[in-house]
Amino acid sequence: MPSAVLEVADIFRAHGPAYRQVQAGHLSLGQKKVMSAIEQCRSAALGGHVLRCDGCGQVEIAYNSCRNRHCPKCQASAAHRWLEARQAELLPVEYYHVVFTLPAPISEIAYTNKTVLYGLLFDVAADTLRTIAADRKHLGAQIGATLVLHTWGSALTHHPHVHGIISGGGLSPDGQRWIACRPGFFLPVRVLSRLFRRRFLEALENAHRCGKLQFFGEHLALADTDAFVDWLAPLRKEEWVVYAKRPFAGPQAVLAYLSRYTHRVAISNSRLLTMDERGVTFRWKDYRARGRTRHKTMTLDVHEFMRRFLLHVLPYGFHRIRHYGIIANAGRKKNLAKARELLGVLVDSPAVQAAEVTNITRPTFVCPHCGATMNVIDTFARGQPIRAPPNQRGAL
Repeated sequence: MPSAVLEVADIFRAHGPAYRQVQAGHLSLGQKKVMSAIEQCRSAALGGHVLRCDGCGQVEIAYNSCRNRHCPKCQASAAHRWLEARQAELLPVEYYHVVFTLPAPISEIAYTNKTVLYGLLFDVAADTLRTIAADRKHLGAQIGATLVLHTWGSALTHHPHVHGIISGGGLSPDGQRWIACRPGFFLPVRVLSRLFRRRFLEALENAHRCGKLQFFGEHLALADTDAFVDWLAPLRKEEWVVYAKRPFAGPQAVLAYLSRYTHRVAISNSRLLTMDERGVTFRWKDYRARGRTRHKTMTLDVHEFMRRFLLHVLPYGFHRIRHYGIIANAGRKKNLAKARELLGVLVDSPAVQAAEVTNITRPTFVCPHCGATMNVIDTFARGQPIRAPPNQRGAL
């Protein structure tokens, strides 16, 4: 049965084969895999299972998900699992949201150098935050930061930036005190911007000297060292965009925000409106406009829509969510325990205990009719025809 609501999968199923032919030799293996995963997601092609409700006896067939991180349909459950794991790590302090954005010229060469430049964006942004926070003129503390990479603008254009969720304070250098930020203020944005610009350009120039960058088309001349240095010169004088938002209203607001941002893909199915002979029409937000005129619709040729969507396929194995400072993976448990001790938070408090047992108490499948637990009573493999579930097996 066709879906009543337009999905990215519908677009790729209908026009993917023709797009593959037109773009033969231009699509990467990663892009082809993403297309295939989205096309097959939650269809009989991936197999599935039969569920029966313990309460009302309702029987449903559920197809398997592709679990590809670029698939719009697979991100809700992935975000939910990730948030449950993060819930017990939140501290009762203010949290701040900071955004580091690459200038347009660097964004253009980032597309053909994703692993190197996205990696630099993460590392330099984290290093900038930790350096300024450790400076006694500003805070003098070791902070914790979660950085999330987004590579898109609202119109699906290539726009690499990282969102940082940072604790409003941190451990003192000797680890014996908790140093809090001034209420409502984290770190000076201009200071962050200037240091971010300087260190990123230094790292970018070093990557060029080491031969880690590739250039194609109109940027081919940048392979020459002198030409690259000249190209960087104007960027040293521009103001780079580092944006700091107001602090979140408590740790729960941080979780609500993260649930919307951590596992986003280039466009969600909810933004799609129609697919017809004109192309694909979707909602987008023009951040340069104000008021109601900010929310608009855009129609793109189907192939152009797919091209823009595939711009944001990440390199294989590239981590788009990373933790730094006191919540870095290596010392997270020890640092959080010390922070809770200094903040007077009991490890066995109801909030912490509830977060830690969430995975145990919530069933995997819930009946949409009565809310009771649904159990798997049968499975079928890829391409295998679906059989009616035996009555006796459901009673086991």
